[in-house]
Amino acid sequence: MYFLSRAADALWSPWLLGLFLVTGLVYSVGSGWFQLFGFRIWWRTTAGSLFQKRKKACGGLSPLQALATALASTMGTGSIAGVAAALTLGGPGAVFWMWVSALLGMMTSCGEKLLAVKYQRPGPHGRLQGGPMYYIRDGLGSPILAACFCLACIPATLAGGNLVQSSSIASSLEAAFGCSRLTVGLVTALLTGLVMLGGLGRIAAVSSALVPLMALLYLGSGMAAVLYHWDRVPQALALIISSALSPAAAAGGGAGWTVSAALRYGVARGVFTNEAGLGTSAMAHGAARTEHPALQGMWGIFEVFLSTLLVCTVTALAILVSGLPLSPDGPTGAPLTAAAFGSALGAFGQGTVALSLLLFAFSSILGWSYYGEQCLFFLSFEKERKRKKSLAALFFLYRAAFLGCTVLGAVWEPRTIWHLVDLCNALMALPNLTALLFLAPQALFLLRSWGLGQSEKGPKI
Repeated sequence: MYFLSRAADALWSPWLLGLFLVTGLVYSVGSGWFQLFGFRIWWRTTAGSLFQKRKKACGGLSPLQALATALASTMGTGSIAGVAAALTLGGPGAVFWMWVSALLGMMTSCGEKLLAVKYQRPGPHGRLQGGPMYYIRDGLGSPILAACFCLACIPATLAGGNLVQSSSIASSLEAAFGCSRLTVGLVTALLTGLVMLGGLGRIAAVSSALVPLMALLYLGSGMAAVLYHWDRVPQALALIISSALSPAAAAGGGAGWTVSAALRYGVARGVFTNEAGLGTSAMAHGAARTEHPALQGMWGIFEVFLSTLLVCTVTALAILVSGLPLSPDGPTGAPLTAAAFGSALGAFGQGTVALSLLLFAFSSILGWSYYGEQCLFFLSFEKERKRKKSLAALFFLYRAAFLGCTVLGAVWEPRTIWHLVDLCNALMALPNLTALLFLAPQALFLLRSWGLGQSEKGPKI
C-alpha cells in the first residue's frame, strides 16, 4: 500500500495539481471569470428554471435528468467522508484549496459539459451519448488518448466509484447501528444490480428521486450543526485561511500539517467531490438533449457550486466547529463527520449522516456504473459491432466485477482505498485535461457566442 501512496503523490504533487488549476484558470480567464460575473445568467438558467415546465426529451435525457445523474455520482462519499479525510490529512487549510479548486473547477466543468454535448452522437436504442472519449477522439483527433482515458476510467469506476462508496456505507452503518459490513455489502450489491439492469433510464429515474431528498436532508442537518456552534464559526474560518496561507500556522498544527499537504489533499478531495477535470460526469451530461451546448455548460457550473462550495463547506464547518481533534491517526472519514454532527444534534445527527451517506454513496455507485459501461462500450463497440454475443458477455463480466467490488469495498480498509482512488483519478485526468486545454478556444467561443445573446434576456429552456 506504500507503493500506491507514493505513486499517487508522485502524480499529484506538483504536476497534476498544477494542471487542474491551470486548466481552470485558462477557462476562467478566457471566459472573463464567467462563474463570477455571469452569475445572474447561469443561476437563472439552472436554479431559476427548476420550477418551469419542460418539454419531454426524446432520444436523450433532459438537462435536469442529466444533472441529477451527474450529481448522483459527484455527491457521494467525497462530500461527507472525503472532506473529513482532507481535514485529517491536510489540516484545515485543505478546505481553502478545496474552495479554490471548486471556483476554478466551475469553468472546467462548464467546458467539459459543453464539449460533451457538442461532440455527442447517437447511441444504441436511440439514446444520445457523449463524454471525454468522444471530444478527445473527434475534437482533438486523438483516438489513442481517448482509449487511454477509457482504460483509466474503468478501474476508477471500480475504485472511487464503487470501493470507496461501499466502504463508507458499511463503516457508517456499522458505527451507527452495528450492522455487519458483509451484509451491508451484499444488500448494496443486490440493489445496485437491480437498477443497473434498467440501464441509463432507470439510473436517471432513481437519481432524480434521490438527489433532491439527500441534498435537503444533509444540508438541513449540517446547517443546524453549524448554527448550534455559531460562535465558533469565525474562528474556524480564520483557521482555514491561516493554515492555507501561513507556513508557520500550518507547520504548527499538532499533526504536522504543511501547506503542500493542504494544497495536495484540498485539490485532490475537491476534484473527487465535484469531478471537474476528471471528465466522468460529462458522460451523463453528454446524454442530454438540449438546444445549445452552452446550456448544459451552465448546469456544469451549478453542479460544482452545489456539490463542493455548498455541501462540502457545510461538512467542513460542522467538523471544525465541533471541537473534535484532527489527526491522521485518529477518526477520519464518515465516522468523524458523524461524530461532528452528533456533537450538536446527538443521536439524530449521527443517524442523519448514516442515512445521508447511504443515499449519497448508493446513488454515486449507480452513476459510476454507467460511466464504466460507457467507456467499455467505446472501447469495444467498433470491433464488436458484428459480435453481439461477445459484447454482451463483456458487459456481463464488467457488471459482475463491479458488483463484486461493491461487496469487497464493504469489508476492505478505507485508507487503502483512498490511495487507490487518487492514483486512478490521476491517470484518468491527464488525457482529459490535455484535451480540455487544446479545445479551450472552441469551448470558449461557443460560450461567448451564447452568453452574449443571454445578457439582455432570459435563458432558453
